[in-house]
Amino acid sequence: MAHIQDYKQIMIISSDDNKNVESSNQLEAKETDFDKTFECSIRPKTFSDYIGQTELKETLSISIESAKKREQSIDHMLFYGPPGLGKTTLAGVIANEMGVNIKITSAPALERPRDIIGILMSLKAGEILFIDEIHRLNKVAEEILYPAMEDFFIDMMTGKSQATKNLRIPVPKFTLIGATTKAGSLSGPLRDRFGIIHRLEFYTIKELMDVLSRTSKLLDIKIDKDGLNAIARRSRGTPRIANRLIKRVRDYALVRYNSDINGQIANEALDLLKIDNVGLNPTDRNLLKLIIEKYDGGPVGIETIAAALCEDVKTIEDVCEPYLLQAGLILRTPRGRKVSPEGYRLLGITPPIMQGNLFE
Repeated sequence: MAHIQDYKQIMIISSDDNKNVESSNQLEAKETDFDKTFECSIRPKTFSDYIGQTELKETLSISIESAKKREQSIDHMLFYGPPGLGKTTLAGVIANEMGVNIKITSAPALERPRDIIGILMSLKAGEILFIDEIHRLNKVAEEILYPAMEDFFIDMMTGKSQATKNLRIPVPKFTLIGATTKAGSLSGPLRDRFGIIHRLEFYTIKELMDVLSRTSKLLDIKIDKDGLNAIARRSRGTPRIANRLIKRVRDYALVRYNSDINGQIANEALDLLKIDNVGLNPTDRNLLKLIIEKYDGGPVGIETIAAALCEDVKTIEDVCEPYLLQAGLILRTPRGRKVSPEGYRLLGITPPIMQGNLFE
C-alpha cells in the first residue's frame, strides 16, 4: 500500500504544476474526417498491400508469425534510412498484422520525463509504441527507456534527502519501434537494445510504378502506363515524393487538358515543376553546376557549398546529398565533395581528363 501511495505522489510531482495540466487533461483524442481520408486512405494496412522492401517484408513476416505462435510481443525494432521510404507506414502494417494497437509519437515531442512515462504507463500488453526520429530523443527520456525495453520496468525516485526511495514500476510488455534517418546518431546502449534492425532501401522504377498505380486507384486518378513511368522516373526512388507528384500532375492534367494523365501530360507537368528526367530539382542542379563551374569539379567543403547556395548545411546533407550519392552524381571524399563523371554527363558537360589518361 505504501508503494501505491508513493507512486501516486510521483505522478503528482512529475506533473510539475497541476494547474498547467488540468486543461490538457480535458482534451480528448477524437477521430476527424481528415483522419479517415488522404494519407490514412493511401497507407497500406497489410504486407500484401505494402509495395517494395521485399526482403525486409519476408524477414518481418517470419518474426511476426513466430511471435504469434509463441503468444508473445515481437522484439523491439529499429528502422533507418532516407525519409519518405515508408518507415511509419511499415510500423502501422506490423501493428495490423499483429492485431494490436499502435501509439505514434516523435522524439522531439518527448521533452520532459513525464511525457515518456505517461506514454509507457498508458500502454497495454502487446501494444506497439512508435517513436519517429528517435535519434533526437533527449538523454533523460533515453535513460527511462532502457529498463522499460529490457525488463519492462520504470525506475523512479520519490521523496527528498534521507527520505528518498527508489521505485520500480512495472509496465506491460510492449514493442518499441524506432525510426530514424540517422542511425549513426543513436547512442550505442539504445541501438543495442533493439532486437531487429533494418535499413529501408530506395525503390526501383518498377516498384514506384506499382505504388503510383495503387495510389491512383485509391484517389480515383486516371493515368496510363507511360504516365506512371514518367512520374516514377522523377521520384528519386521515394514513394512519398511519387505520391506527391502524382497529385500535382493530376491538377495540371485537369486544368490544362481536362483529361486523363498520359506520358506527354506527365512530362509537361513535371517540366513545369522544374523536375528533370532523373528527379533533380533546381537546387540539385545548382549544386552540381556550382562545384563544376566555380570549383573545377571539386573537391569542395560542404560549408562552402551551403554558403554559396544560400542553403543550410543540414539541407544539403539531409535533402540533396542522399539521392545525389545514391545516383552516383557526386562523390564524398575526405577533402570534400566532387562531381562524378556521370554528373558531368547529366548536365551535358564533358568530364575532365583524369590524370592517368595523360600518359596513355
